Amino acid sequence: MSDKILNVEGDEGQSIPLIIDSPHSGTEYPLDFNHQAEPSKLRQAEDTHVNELYEYVSSIGGVFIEAKFPRSYIDPNRSETDFIFEDLNERNNSISEIKFNPTIKSELGIGLVWIKIPPNGEPMYKDKITLKQLMDRVNIYHRPYHKILKHTLNETYKNYGKFYHVNAHSMQNQATAMSDQSQGTTRPNFVIGDREGTSCHRKFTDLIVDFLRGLNYSVDINYPYKGMELVKAYSDPLQNKNSVQIEVNRKLYMNEETRKKTDNFKILKKDLEKLINKIKKEIDEGYL
Repeated sequence: MSDKILNVEGDEGQSIPLIIDSPHSGTEYPLDFNHQAEPSKLRQAEDTHVNELYEYVSSIGGVFIEAKFPRSYIDPNRSETDFIFEDLNERNNSISEIKFNPTIKSELGIGLVWIKIPPNGEPMYKDKITLKQLMDRVNIYHRPYHKILKHTLNETYKNYGKFYHVNAHSMQNQATAMSDQSQGTTRPNFVIGDREGTSCHRKFTDLIVDFLRGLNYSVDINYPYKGMELVKAYSDPLQNKNSVQIEVNRKLYMNEETRKKTDNFKILKKDLEKLINKIKKEIDEGYL
């Protein structure tokens, strides 16, 4: 299935309980965005090419889901409550159907709707957006993405009694002014997030970490990224509903300024295909 909101591959021929989604690789910018950012800066919010790194999963019996819209417009990996009401051009909070409960991400300007421009945090909009504009984005983009992912996970669970969900992202090589890390902090090759073991069985996390380290990548766990809404919302390891987040360092595969792939892109893609094959093998053999 493919439309202007998202693309789904492999759902009709699914044969293993493995789902990978890429919520931040979208590059189709809506005409009503009305931001004041230079495109080259705004694109730094994208997980550019991450969809290509993981699409292989649909060819071996898994399901792949990708957003087509950009996260800076509205971020499906945030709760729809993750917004600061005062950042809207409204005075009366009681008119909103959403009871906002902002996290540190909103305070950094990268909540449900980004209000700051990467990497330095200038204002995204000349004027504040309205509640109607926000709700249009929620209803047209955010909720449909969640609906499809939730449906896919539920159907997988119904058919297999379990699911293994990988939420795929990329990270800047160094923390910026919009990060909750100190600016300039250098990141490892990968960060694997399982919300301190609450979103999946540890053996799923360990399988991914050990495999990547075996390929000589540097890998950290749960810092600085533990996993956000899409890892939290539908997981429950006690019911064998497993979600994990993988952050890959953009320096491994592209020029962070131009967004162009480097020669190492093909190597990284092959290594991630090996990881996906390893996960499939462990599922098939009953380890997972």
